[in-house]
Amino acid sequence: MTTSTLISLDEANRAIAAKTKPLGALGQLEDVAVRLALLQQTLTPVVDRARVCVFAGDHGVTDEGVSAYPRAVTAEMMKNFDRGGAAINVITASLGVGVDVIDVGVDCDDQRAAQRMPRVRRGSRNMVLEPAMTEGELASALALGADAARAAHDDGIQALGLGEMGIGNTTAAAALLSALSGRAPSETVGRGTGVDDEGLERKRNAVQRALTRHADRPAGARETLRCLGGLEIAAIAGAALEASRAGVAVVADGFISTVGVLAALHIAAGESEQRLGELTPALFFAHRSAERGHRLALEMCGAFAGCDARPLLDLGLRLGEGSGAALAMPVLRAAAAVMRDMATFASANVSAGEHAAEHAE
Repeated sequence: MTTSTLISLDEANRAIAAKTKPLGALGQLEDVAVRLALLQQTLTPVVDRARVCVFAGDHGVTDEGVSAYPRAVTAEMMKNFDRGGAAINVITASLGVGVDVIDVGVDCDDQRAAQRMPRVRRGSRNMVLEPAMTEGELASALALGADAARAAHDDGIQALGLGEMGIGNTTAAAALLSALSGRAPSETVGRGTGVDDEGLERKRNAVQRALTRHADRPAGARETLRCLGGLEIAAIAGAALEASRAGVAVVADGFISTVGVLAALHIAAGESEQRLGELTPALFFAHRSAERGHRLALEMCGAFAGCDARPLLDLGLRLGEGSGAALAMPVLRAAAAVMRDMATFASANVSAGEHAAEHAE
């Protein structure tokens, strides 16, 4: 992304105000159009090429009985992705969006020959008993996410969705959210894959035990992510950091992806104000999921200056896989088209209202 400012916020606002419509009539879509113009530094933004990265990894915390499904489902779903039978496959195919499925830490014998970097390890460790990752494993997971983002940029991708797959990852995301927000597990832990009341209590208990176990960890977002996160969550953070550096729109999916982006925001803030300033304008949040804790995660992201964490959709989704991110891509495309192709009052020879005329001057 260029370091010189070619298009200012005022210019982008004037451009959207001059379109043939009442001021603000397209609501949040206008804000998205302005943000895309600023991100791409042009009043003719384009989101023709979009991709969803699905980062997959298993979690040692499943040993605590926190999921309604066995860990083996992650590897089975990886095969389903490769066959094109998963929700993310059919949704993206219907929308003309690409998919890149990446094994960051699936607990299986098979290694995916198609991906550029090998998995970090076969699942994160049980955070209730020890840190989820070593420092080296965290660095490798972040790097794997960054590699996926660089590959997307090299392929001309303009919007990159961040999705995930991993049995047990709502537990890890809840623990990470509790640590980053200071909120209790009762506010961050949801039913995930659909656990019953007893399963929900086990999840809350596991998160609380993990928080207690790592309460004396060194300060810093990276250390919090290392102890309480997961391999695929770290990869999401790495992808968000790298894609934003290249000026690619980053589209977070649901609860887990949003928590991964929240970790990226904390990491960027710890590095420099400039780094945070690169990340926040690039972030778009696809939807508000039905998973408990997602609303809080969005609020925590929105607490960072310059981060617009308003979700684009609210469909009651709680699948993951990047499904919500894929469904949000047409919204970004429409916003770009409005800024790029919609006539202005002047070009269409339509009489502008008083306020529209003032903004268009």
